[in-house]
Amino acid sequence: MLKVEELFIEPSITVLETLRKLDETGQRILFIAPQGKLQAVVTDGDIRKFFLRGGTPDQTVDKAANYHPLSLPVSERGQARRMLQDHCIDALPILDKRGHIADIVFAHGVDVDNRKRVDIPVVMMAGGLGTRLYPYTKILPKPLIPVGEQPIAELIMDRFRSFGCREFTMIVNYKRGMIKSYFNELEKDYQVHFADEEVFMGTGGGLCLLKDKIDSPFFFTNCDTLLDVDFGDLYAYHKSHGNLVTMVCAFKHYTVPYGVVELGEDGGIAAMREKPELDFLTNTGVYVVEPRVVQEMRDGEKIGFPDVIERYRRAGEKVGVYPISESSWMDMGQLEELEKMRRKLENQQ
Repeated sequence: MLKVEELFIEPSITVLETLRKLDETGQRILFIAPQGKLQAVVTDGDIRKFFLRGGTPDQTVDKAANYHPLSLPVSERGQARRMLQDHCIDALPILDKRGHIADIVFAHGVDVDNRKRVDIPVVMMAGGLGTRLYPYTKILPKPLIPVGEQPIAELIMDRFRSFGCREFTMIVNYKRGMIKSYFNELEKDYQVHFADEEVFMGTGGGLCLLKDKIDSPFFFTNCDTLLDVDFGDLYAYHKSHGNLVTMVCAFKHYTVPYGVVELGEDGGIAAMREKPELDFLTNTGVYVVEPRVVQEMRDGEKIGFPDVIERYRRAGEKVGVYPISESSWMDMGQLEELEKMRRKLENQQ
């Protein structure tokens, strides 16, 4: 049972440390509350807005925090459910007469679903050989590799389905007969269509097969990536910013396991750093895409989707980033990551 105090943070810690704390607690909100008195709240959305304003992970979290948070006095606790619904928030602090946090009411604890609904098509890149998952993919195509009791592709569809998506298209190539058989025989309350890729065209090239078949914005996803995000909020962000493409990126923290030596011009040592730590944003392989991108794809072109994005970016088109925390992204592109995903999903059950 999580204690209220475990969600308290100091305003002087960095944004990166705050992200780690959000991951550790499994919640989407933390509180700046000296001696328990509420001053500000920090949500994953606050941090996302902070980065979009040009903030960096090494800055202190007080620069990202909301110093005008919603709250309720203990005497009005009964209004918590209505306030959570009206303001579409995940948690609400309950304050005593001195302004100290006496309790926190979470939306999931009172059966409130604040997720934004979104019913747009989902396109899944499902035609690759999955060489990094060999020898599994010698027998099964990557979309059908089980993670627990379900294939990864079905798990991904279930995530989108829970937000209202009902129309899926899989771009298939390698062992596509097996993929089609599985989804055609599956009892489901959504539609799955297939686009046959006769030659490998990369993670972006296959979109040319969907010309004149998609006339609305759509989610575009790898078949090996599970995200724990609000897809409705992602779509709303994409539209509000007027992006042609919005890329979902996760913050990664990596410690180089070696001492790093930098060479000087004369061949001597310019600097030495013992096990340096790196922080960076990485592409999760999930996007929101406007239909114009499909119509402008070059027939038969072999190209990765990041290269498609770069082409538009250089042309001055608006391409955006939707940042998420590292723990919100699970990837099974390699055997080691597949086992991590299995363990994490087991722990969530």
